[in-house]
Amino acid sequence: MLSLSLSPTRTLALSNRYEGVALSHRTKLPGDLPRSSSSIAFNPLRYSVDFKETAVVMAKKRRGLSAVCYASPLTARSLQWISTISSAVLMVTKGTAIQKSFLVPLFALQAPASIISWIKGEYGVWTAFLALLVRLFFFIPGELELPLMALLLVLVTPHQVMSQRGAQPGVIIALLIAGYLAFQHFSRAGSLQKAFEQGSVIATLGIIVITIVSCFFLF
Repeated sequence: MLSLSLSPTRTLALSNRYEGVALSHRTKLPGDLPRSSSSIAFNPLRYSVDFKETAVVMAKKRRGLSAVCYASPLTARSLQWISTISSAVLMVTKGTAIQKSFLVPLFALQAPASIISWIKGEYGVWTAFLALLVRLFFFIPGELELPLMALLLVLVTPHQVMSQRGAQPGVIIALLIAGYLAFQHFSRAGSLQKAFEQGSVIATLGIIVITIVSCFFLF
């Protein structure tokens, strides 16, 4: 039987080698793991904060959109413009048997303040002056005389009367005028179907609009 004998130097070298192999195969702790670029890029806390900020921005946008959708109801000024345009269309249109002279005070009561200021200003005075000169020396159709009469009525109306615009007395007078014109139009049309025929549908829509707007001003 052979007996193996190792020198102390060789024994020490072998032991050091085995210890190095054991250290190399040791299970590495999480703290010893190298940090790669992907681990640095991924930060759960940062992504949660970004998600919260995105949610807040989306909520603000939704609230802003809802505010835009619901922040544009019919104001008094827009109703005045609708009534003024409808009255002007009724002054020049045909297909109705209403007494159109009632449209002149209705225009003065429901016209926007910007139009009233323009008529009472320098440009309005010059416009009325030139229109009167044309009316004196030339023939003007009856439909075009009503805008001239409305212009003159606004110019010569006293301040005490014009101050009733937008007040309860002025609103009631405008509603009575609109109701009377609607009664005249539909009663003289003969029937509801004839009121919506091709020749009178524009006048019918104008009458309906000024009546509805006058009711809105009452509330």
